Amino acid sequence: MAGRKLVIVESPAKARTIAGYLGSDFDVEASVGHIRDLPQPSELPAEMKKGPYKKFAVDVDGGFDPYYVVYPDKKKKVAELKKLLKDADELYLATDEDREGEAIAWHLLETLKPKVPVKRMVFHEITREAIQRALESTRELDNRLVDAQETRRILDRLYGYEISPVLWRKVRQGLSAGRVQSVATRLVVDRERERMAFRKASYWDLRGQFSHEGSPAFPARLMTLDGVKVAQGRDFADDGTLKAKGAVALDEPAATALVAALESAPFAVRSVETKPYTRRPAAPFTTSTLQQEASRKLRWSSNQTMRTAQGLYENGYITYMRTDSSALSSQAIAAARRQATELYGADFIPEKPRVYGKAAKGAQEAHEAIRPAGDSFRTPGQVSGELSGDQFRLYELIWKRTVASQMADAKGSTATIRLAATASDGRDAEFGASGTVITFRGFLAAYEEGRDVERYGEASDNETRLPDVAEGAPLTAEELSAEGHETSPPPRYTEASLVKALEERGIGRPSTYASTISTITDRGYVDRRGQALVPTWLAFAVIRLLEENYGRLVDYDFTAGMEADLDSIAHGERDRVEWLTGFYFGREGDEGLKDMVADAGDIDAREVNSIPLGDGIVLRVGRYGPYLEVPLPEGAPEGETPARASVPEDLAPDELTPERARELMAEAATTGDDGRQLGADPATGHEIVVKNGRFGPYVTEVLPEAAEDEKPKKGKGKAAKAKPRTASLFKDMSVESVDLETALKLLSLPRVVGTVTEGEGDEAKQVEITAQNGRYGPYLKKGTDSRSLESEQQLFDITLEQALEIYAQPKRGRGAGTAKPPLAEFGEDPVSGKPVVVKDGRFGPYVTDGATNATLRKDDPLETLTQERAYEILAEKRAAGPAKRPARGAKRTTTKKTTKKS
Repeated sequence: MAGRKLVIVESPAKARTIAGYLGSDFDVEASVGHIRDLPQPSELPAEMKKGPYKKFAVDVDGGFDPYYVVYPDKKKKVAELKKLLKDADELYLATDEDREGEAIAWHLLETLKPKVPVKRMVFHEITREAIQRALESTRELDNRLVDAQETRRILDRLYGYEISPVLWRKVRQGLSAGRVQSVATRLVVDRERERMAFRKASYWDLRGQFSHEGSPAFPARLMTLDGVKVAQGRDFADDGTLKAKGAVALDEPAATALVAALESAPFAVRSVETKPYTRRPAAPFTTSTLQQEASRKLRWSSNQTMRTAQGLYENGYITYMRTDSSALSSQAIAAARRQATELYGADFIPEKPRVYGKAAKGAQEAHEAIRPAGDSFRTPGQVSGELSGDQFRLYELIWKRTVASQMADAKGSTATIRLAATASDGRDAEFGASGTVITFRGFLAAYEEGRDVERYGEASDNETRLPDVAEGAPLTAEELSAEGHETSPPPRYTEASLVKALEERGIGRPSTYASTISTITDRGYVDRRGQALVPTWLAFAVIRLLEENYGRLVDYDFTAGMEADLDSIAHGERDRVEWLTGFYFGREGDEGLKDMVADAGDIDAREVNSIPLGDGIVLRVGRYGPYLEVPLPEGAPEGETPARASVPEDLAPDELTPERARELMAEAATTGDDGRQLGADPATGHEIVVKNGRFGPYVTEVLPEAAEDEKPKKGKGKAAKAKPRTASLFKDMSVESVDLETALKLLSLPRVVGTVTEGEGDEAKQVEITAQNGRYGPYLKKGTDSRSLESEQQLFDITLEQALEIYAQPKRGRGAGTAKPPLAEFGEDPVSGKPVVVKDGRFGPYVTDGATNATLRKDDPLETLTQERAYEILAEKRAAGPAKRPARGAKRTTTKKTTKKS
């Protein structure tokens, strides 16, 4: 009888797929991610809280020895694995072949302590052929990858635990700093600084529509005037000055005068230049390019892309989705060429296969590019019935990119026509037009890569169809006009362009970019405005503190150098202890992290949190948000307070110009701290005022001071101080325009629209329908059933009949046309076997399998929540008891260096 073989992978979905390809003598189990990690110092055993591990759970003086503990919710899983291991004759560690996967395998080895032969099994796709190949070509554990992952983990612990407390003391509690997240935040802040410093320039040009002997008209624009270049947007610097030497900028009078002078002038072709056009297909997807393209074409966040790709990989549809390589295996190249031939014809395939190089030197180069799984690909049509909507869209994108990468170049020709006329005042005006004619689509028949937004917003005319004309041919100006333009500031980063910038600078790993972007948004450093990432004033304060006091830690080149050093450790070229020692304690001529933070007490918190805006106005980043202030002059009377004003939350930093700041200060001065008085409420006699607040303008009532004998006494009864009614202004209202009548209507909300009878017979009861304004806009409420309204005005106008019509329709999610779906889906829970989803609850998002509910914590944002973590959260909820469990663990030893395949 054949012996039992235990195969351990990370995820239950991966385990189920692999189990289907292995025989009955294999047990396939999931560790559900990492089983142990560095604990919080507060969770260390009592006897260790005063020792060398007390600060970081790492002994920095003892060779940076980490202290690991098994996660409390993983103890049951570890016990299950140990039990299975007792009946096994072989152990296969089949975690992913990257640093994290190798580290998971090592932690399993250290915790399970197997006495049977151990084999490291690796594969880049989950197909029957790949699994069989992996079984036949196992290897030993790669301790170099383990060292690199462990170095990265310790590095992040040291960085975060030393720098984050400085932010707590000097900026705000609850903030965090990180090796990659802080640099990513700096990139976004630096771009906003460029936008704030930007000064727009105005310029004019001439555009025309021209035809030749009845041919369709084509567009052209003025290029030169008397041989001098006419300036366009790209010819201006960010300060609004003309940077192009020898160029002339036209203003409106000059442009309109030129149009008049050319009104009856005859145009003719001055030159025609034709060049062959060739365009190569883009390389197959890496982790970074997949995130970028999914952002452009699917409008997805990096996290959504990676979560969807993870599901496709674990279920055997694509290869491993964390890779820096754009190379394809010979089997994949053959599959792509074969499929392209079948679908598009032999003419669309080049004679020789295309070979793509590896984009980066790193630990994840061993993988292929991201492609459809298998030695032959399934078309999107073949998998459409098996995949969900998101999974299908991403699979289709990956399939198209892969097949197109092995197709022929697109061919055509590019023509440039120069046409000119002599104006009535004798000046020579030359116009230009260019266009591309595609004569053979090649790979474009399957796929075309998306592009990021162009800075100057000048439309591309590459697809313009031009007539077949020769030099000297006459042209008719069908239309000629002067057009005014303004230069635009550098575009804000989107997730796609930020991922691209991080990768180009060599900062972090593409596989971590999704969690990095989620972290900087969750920490309040970055807001989203559509696809754009907008830094908050909090980010400005944090980055200023880091730049002025720990500049090296947010230096782009230094951070990229750390990533290169981790790669060197992964390749066995550097020693981890030596590198960590230099980073933390310093090297000759370089200060270490420990000494950097020693003088944190000297940082002036007020200075760090102050940003001058001009005109003597300063923005302060306060405990409760940003506000404007005009500092008092020296010698001001004691007790005098500076003038202040709130900053609207929806006002981006580059929009807070000195002019806008003066307006906000003036508004605050007009309304004062007590607001602008609107009059008395006839029903109560209370004064009604309108104010500007942190969350926008609002109206409120001023309650009279209670007499001394009417004030509630401490500890006597449950009487509480009466709270004034408040209501936010509608979006189309302003502090200056709102009147008493409107204010009273706002304060009357929520409004009872009417009552309806619910139930039958003895269980019948009257239920009110109310119209209310909430965080997500106006809505109706009937018991626990809420329905969105289309406009705020409906709060005042909607009738009971109209409300009942809304309730007669199927319930819809906010802003959607169908029933509100779960926020995320994660497959079946390995314990309960029930589907796990994330829903939006009263207290925020929560994960549930229908039996157990667990609210997501701040350190588990939805954007970075993985399937494994969702299962962990549910397991923690099930295992949670009234008493806090003490952390247990074993000190890491050097035995990992001798871990071998038996």
